[in-house]
Amino acid sequence: MAVLYVNTINHISETKLQHWSEFNEVVQKLLDLPHYIFRGHSCSSWLLEPTLTRLIKKKPDIDEIREKHLEEFKYSVRGRRGSNPPKLSTDNDWWALGQHHGLATPLLDWSVSPWVALFFAFSETDPATDTDHRVVYALNSHKLKEECDTLLQSEVPPSEIIEFVRPLTDENARLVNQAGLFTCSPETVDIESWIQAHFSLLPDNNVVLLKIFVPNSDRIECLKGLNRMNINYSTLFPDLYGSARFSNLRLEIDNY
Repeated sequence: MAVLYVNTINHISETKLQHWSEFNEVVQKLLDLPHYIFRGHSCSSWLLEPTLTRLIKKKPDIDEIREKHLEEFKYSVRGRRGSNPPKLSTDNDWWALGQHHGLATPLLDWSVSPWVALFFAFSETDPATDTDHRVVYALNSHKLKEECDTLLQSEVPPSEIIEFVRPLTDENARLVNQAGLFTCSPETVDIESWIQAHFSLLPDNNVVLLKIFVPNSDRIECLKGLNRMNINYSTLFPDLYGSARFSNLRLEIDNY
């Protein structure tokens, strides 16, 4: 049987499942906690950090690099968003558009659906590094937002907190189908380390981040089960890319 909270240290808890089917037991315990959001990683050792953070966190003048990177993207997409594109009024709207098309951004994808996160944990054939488990992160967005609001009131710069981003633009159908949203993080630290640093005064039973480890060996069975739940590339990516990836999985997995 899966246990929801084990090995809670510094407000980060871990649970290891014996089989992917136990994932439902964990989800059932979170049904009355709608403020949890989820993200899946195919490699359990990957940090919760966006692509832009990985690229520039060790470089000097990261603020200048980030600003120039976004400006270059804005110029690059001129004339390529259709004849009457919607207005993007904030930098986060531009980052979200770029994220959709593969731009390195300070945004990290999350979903309100744990099953969508589980799909992304298992969708790729093999993890980038050797690992026995894939992982789904469950983040308590309510507690995190409370802490960020407190820090802002203490005059901590906005660039040092984690922001939740929910774009309203119509240019990202994938985000809608994936029940998605983003976090926007500081470029110098991953989310897990940020939580450990900023929640140090709370008792450890205040779980802010839950890490659910699922055996890597369950990949085929898990993907087949999720497909029967209508969670697959075709539904999560309502475009030609999704159709192609769905067809590839049907070729790879018998009786998919």
